[in-house]
Order: sequence, then C-alpha cells, then structure tokens
Amino acid sequence: MNTILSHATEILLLAFLVITFLQSGLDKLLNWKGNLQWLRGHFSKSPLKGSVPALLLVLTLTELLAGIISAGGIIQLLSGAGTQWAFWGGVTSCIALLMLLFGQRIAQDYAGAQTVVIYFVPAVFLVFLLQP
Repeated sequence: MNTILSHATEILLLAFLVITFLQSGLDKLLNWKGNLQWLRGHFSKSPLKGSVPALLLVLTLTELLAGIISAGGIIQLLSGAGTQWAFWGGVTSCIALLMLLFGQRIAQDYAGAQTVVIYFVPAVFLVFLLQP
C-alpha cells in the first residue's frame, strides 16, 4: 500500500498513457486501411504525402511500444522494483506525441496540433517526475 501512495501520481499518469497509446495503436492496427486512407487525405498537400504508409507503421509501433512500456512501468512501480520502465514509458510517449505534433504542423492542422499538446503535458510531467 505504501508503494501505491508514494507513486500515486506516476501510476495515474502511466495509466493515462497506457489507455491513450494502447487504444490508439490497436485502432491503427485493426483499422489500418481506414487510418491509411484518412491520413493520405490529411497529408495530400504536404511534403509527407509519399511517406504516409511508412510513417503510419512507425507511429503505430511507437504508440504500441509506449503503451506496453508504460504498463510495465505500473507493474514495476507497484512491485517496488524501481522506476526505469515508468521513465522510459514517459519518454517513449513523448516521442510518439512529438511525431504526431510534427505531422499536424506539417499538414497545417493547427487545431490538431493543439490537441496533441494537451496529451504532451502529462507525458512530459511524468518524465520530469521520474528523471534520474
């Protein structure tokens, strides 16, 4: 119980990241064609238009990795075995969000970019809390 209390903020932030990135990554896997079609349209007038399938694959893998590592971070914190997984879950989540932010800015979707920032704040706060 003491471990939960001493790491409650980190566990809640990690749970947020697990939900966010596992859902997003799984959605991309389960609806690959739909996501690819939408993104091709979204980036049709950008320098990224020819790279959409490869970028979608990289983003999907990064999101799934962020969710999995964050879940491992919760387990590690609850077991009292350290904070390494939690830290790297936060870092990987920040990388995924920076990828999304870059894409939104390149596509000139500034409202979409603002939304990404809302997710970035708790992720970077987690990294701040756990920095070695």
